[in-house]
Amino acid sequence: MCFENFSTMATQKPVEWVSALITRFEEQLPCRSGPQTTHSRINVEQNKESLINISKYKFSMVISGLTRILHSVNEMRTHGQIQQEFEKNFYESQLIVLDTLERCLSGQPKETTRYDEAMNVKALLKELCQFIDMPNENPMVIQLKNLASKVLFALSLNNFGAVFSRISARLEELSKTNEENPDFIDIELIQHINVDVGRLIKLLNEINQKLKCLKKNAHHVLMVSLEKAIWSWMDTYPQEFMDLQKKPNEELADCCDRLFELLDSFAENNNKRKASVWPLQIMLLVLCPKILEEIVNADSGAPCSPRHFRK
Repeated sequence: MCFENFSTMATQKPVEWVSALITRFEEQLPCRSGPQTTHSRINVEQNKESLINISKYKFSMVISGLTRILHSVNEMRTHGQIQQEFEKNFYESQLIVLDTLERCLSGQPKETTRYDEAMNVKALLKELCQFIDMPNENPMVIQLKNLASKVLFALSLNNFGAVFSRISARLEELSKTNEENPDFIDIELIQHINVDVGRLIKLLNEINQKLKCLKKNAHHVLMVSLEKAIWSWMDTYPQEFMDLQKKPNEELADCCDRLFELLDSFAENNNKRKASVWPLQIMLLVLCPKILEEIVNADSGAPCSPRHFRK
């Protein structure tokens, strides 16, 4: 389609124009058009920039289109018979789509609750979860996993409720399942999402409610994911962490203290478990400056409550 036709369509029929642009973007991906040349790479980049700009006005339509394309490429790569020399084209296509998604999502200024966007988030989450579980078999897979993590981070910033609901539902399922080797991918989402202090409290409360009912094999995944989420919070919101040291958050401290005790019970009389819970317990203590101060001062002979003496 020539540029003049695109310009006319953009002015007179914006929905049709966006749809045509999404189709053009898909057709020029390496998995459709073959290995990229300098010319095709420029075309893909131009279409990508156009979609990113248009997403500010037609967000749902662009995200829905990109999610459909990602699903299509994922299906072709996962279930199709791909010759080895063409596999790179599919990796590159996935990287292009994920990068476009991340940049579109990062441009959204506020949380949305419209039904169509909630459905988009649900569909996109399903596609992204496939990347989390991929084995690190080559550098391109590592690139894909890192980029999928960035998309999840950007997605959760403005759609935390939808992502949290998926995590919460999986925790509920795992607390009741009898499966020997259940799927933990939805729990691993915890380490990829954007959490501020309020979201961290919500996450900790949810874990405190479900932890006792989880099987041992779920504990390790949950602990590793939560520890990474806390580190991510410190990196993303350093001012919140600094403020916490000056003015402790009682609700956060209560959540952390309760989880510390639950982990202590889980690891009691088992040295291997003690070693596995300790890294997370250290992080939890760091988020409780009053308790940590009491423990440190106890070394100098200051009084320490029996509740915190073991810590």
